[in-house]
Amino acid sequence: NLLFYGTTGTGKTFFCNCIAKALLDRGYTVLYMTAYELCSAFESFRFRDKSRPVLEESSIQDLIQNIDLLIIDDLGTEFSTALSVSDLFYCVNQRILLQKATIISTNLSLSQISKVYSDRMFSRISGNYQLLKLFGPDLRLHF
Repeated sequence: NLLFYGTTGTGKTFFCNCIAKALLDRGYTVLYMTAYELCSAFESFRFRDKSRPVLEESSIQDLIQNIDLLIIDDLGTEFSTALSVSDLFYCVNQRILLQKATIISTNLSLSQISKVYSDRMFSRISGNYQLLKLFGPDLRLHF
Protein backbone atom coordinates (compact mmCIF):
# COMPACT_ATOMS: atom_id res chain seq x y z
CA ASN A 1 0.00 0.00 0.00
CA LEU A 2 1.20 3.45 -0.88
CA LEU A 3 0.21 6.96 0.13
CA PHE A 4 1.52 9.66 -2.20
CA TYR A 5 1.16 13.08 -0.62
CA GLY A 6 2.48 16.52 -1.38
CA THR A 7 1.63 19.77 -3.05
CA THR A 8 -0.19 20.17 -6.35
CA GLY A 9 1.64 19.14 -9.49
CA THR A 10 4.39 17.01 -7.97
CA GLY A 11 3.49 13.86 -9.93
CA LYS A 12 1.24 11.90 -7.56
CA THR A 13 -1.44 11.12 -10.14
CA PHE A 14 1.20 10.44 -12.79
CA PHE A 15 2.81 7.80 -10.53
CA CYS A 16 -0.60 6.23 -9.86
CA ASN A 17 -1.25 5.97 -13.60
CA CYS A 18 2.19 4.45 -14.27
CA ILE A 19 1.68 1.79 -11.60
CA ALA A 20 -1.84 1.06 -12.90
CA LYS A 21 -0.58 0.58 -16.46
CA ALA A 22 2.26 -1.69 -15.36
CA LEU A 23 -0.14 -3.93 -13.43
CA LEU A 24 -2.79 -3.94 -16.17
CA ASP A 25 -0.09 -4.99 -18.64
CA ARG A 26 0.63 -7.96 -16.37
CA GLY A 27 -3.03 -9.02 -16.23
CA TYR A 28 -4.00 -7.64 -12.83
CA THR A 29 -7.28 -5.83 -12.24
CA VAL A 30 -7.11 -2.17 -11.27
CA LEU A 31 -9.88 0.20 -10.21
CA TYR A 32 -8.84 3.85 -10.51
CA MET A 33 -11.23 6.42 -9.04
CA THR A 34 -10.91 9.85 -7.58
CA ALA A 35 -12.09 10.09 -3.99
CA TYR A 36 -15.01 12.14 -5.29
CA GLU A 37 -16.01 9.43 -7.79
CA LEU A 38 -15.64 6.69 -5.16
CA CYS A 39 -17.85 8.51 -2.66
CA SER A 40 -20.38 9.25 -5.42
CA ALA A 41 -20.46 5.55 -6.34
CA PHE A 42 -21.14 4.59 -2.72
CA GLU A 43 -23.88 7.22 -2.54
CA SER A 44 -25.50 6.06 -5.79
CA PHE A 45 -25.47 2.46 -4.63
CA ARG A 46 -26.81 3.34 -1.17
CA PHE A 47 -29.69 5.45 -2.50
CA ARG A 48 -30.52 3.46 -5.67
CA ASP A 49 -34.11 2.52 -6.51
CA LYS A 50 -34.29 -0.95 -4.98
CA SER A 51 -37.75 -1.59 -6.43
CA ARG A 52 -36.41 -1.74 -10.01
CA PRO A 53 -35.28 -5.18 -11.21
CA VAL A 54 -31.58 -5.50 -11.89
CA LEU A 55 -30.24 -8.31 -14.05
CA GLU A 56 -26.73 -8.18 -12.72
CA GLU A 57 -25.96 -6.19 -9.61
CA SER A 58 -22.32 -5.67 -8.82
CA SER A 59 -21.96 -3.30 -5.94
CA ILE A 60 -19.13 -0.92 -5.24
CA GLN A 61 -18.46 -3.04 -2.15
CA ASP A 62 -17.89 -6.09 -4.38
CA LEU A 63 -15.40 -4.15 -6.49
CA ILE A 64 -13.60 -2.86 -3.40
CA GLN A 65 -13.20 -6.40 -2.09
CA ASN A 66 -12.26 -8.17 -5.33
CA ILE A 67 -10.10 -5.83 -7.40
CA ASP A 68 -6.35 -6.48 -7.25
CA LEU A 69 -5.40 -2.80 -6.90
CA LEU A 70 -7.60 0.09 -5.83
CA ILE A 71 -6.30 3.57 -6.56
CA ILE A 72 -8.00 6.43 -4.73
CA ASP A 73 -6.78 9.63 -6.34
CA ASP A 74 -7.14 13.14 -4.92
CA LEU A 75 -8.22 12.23 -1.40
CA GLY A 76 -9.61 15.41 0.10
CA THR A 77 -11.44 16.65 -3.00
CA GLU A 78 -14.67 14.79 -2.19
CA PHE A 79 -17.54 16.49 -0.38
CA SER A 80 -16.73 15.57 3.20
CA THR A 81 -19.68 14.20 5.15
CA ALA A 82 -20.04 11.61 7.87
CA LEU A 83 -21.08 9.11 5.16
CA SER A 84 -18.18 9.87 2.83
CA VAL A 85 -15.65 9.60 5.67
CA SER A 86 -17.26 6.32 6.72
CA ASP A 87 -17.17 4.98 3.15
CA LEU A 88 -13.51 5.87 2.74
CA PHE A 89 -12.66 4.25 6.07
CA TYR A 90 -14.54 1.13 4.95
CA CYS A 91 -12.45 1.00 1.74
CA VAL A 92 -9.13 1.42 3.53
CA ASN A 93 -9.95 -0.95 6.37
CA GLN A 94 -11.58 -3.64 4.22
CA ARG A 95 -8.65 -3.74 1.81
CA ILE A 96 -6.18 -4.02 4.70
CA LEU A 97 -8.17 -6.91 6.20
CA LEU A 98 -8.31 -8.66 2.81
CA GLN A 99 -4.61 -7.95 2.20
CA LYS A 100 -5.42 -6.18 -1.07
CA ALA A 101 -3.19 -3.44 -2.48
CA THR A 102 -4.33 0.18 -2.35
CA ILE A 103 -2.73 3.42 -3.47
CA ILE A 104 -3.98 6.79 -2.24
CA SER A 105 -2.85 10.17 -3.53
CA THR A 106 -3.62 13.47 -1.82
CA ASN A 107 -2.58 17.09 -1.53
CA LEU A 108 -3.38 16.91 2.18
CA SER A 109 -0.65 16.81 4.80
CA LEU A 110 -0.53 13.92 7.24
CA SER A 111 -1.96 16.13 10.02
CA GLN A 112 -4.82 17.21 7.73
CA ILE A 113 -5.63 13.57 6.94
CA SER A 114 -5.81 12.87 10.67
CA LYS A 115 -8.14 15.84 11.28
CA VAL A 116 -10.46 15.32 8.31
CA TYR A 117 -10.73 11.51 8.40
CA SER A 118 -10.18 10.77 12.09
CA ASP A 119 -7.31 9.28 14.03
CA ARG A 120 -8.72 5.82 13.33
CA MET A 121 -8.33 6.22 9.56
CA PHE A 122 -4.93 7.87 9.92
CA SER A 123 -3.77 5.02 12.16
CA ARG A 124 -4.76 2.46 9.50
CA ILE A 125 -2.93 4.39 6.79
CA SER A 126 0.22 5.19 8.76
CA GLY A 127 0.47 1.62 10.05
CA ASN A 128 -0.20 -0.18 6.77
CA TYR A 129 0.97 2.12 3.97
CA GLN A 130 4.33 3.30 2.79
CA LEU A 131 4.10 7.09 3.13
CA LEU A 132 5.80 8.89 0.24
CA LYS A 133 5.96 12.68 0.27
CA LEU A 134 6.63 14.29 -3.11
CA PHE A 135 8.44 17.63 -3.20
CA GLY A 136 9.08 20.20 -5.86
CA PRO A 137 7.47 22.81 -8.06
CA ASP A 138 4.19 22.30 -9.90
CA LEU A 139 5.34 20.31 -12.95
CA ARG A 140 2.31 21.44 -14.94
CA LEU A 141 3.59 25.02 -14.83
CA HIS A 142 7.01 24.06 -16.21
CA PHE A 143 6.00 22.40 -19.49
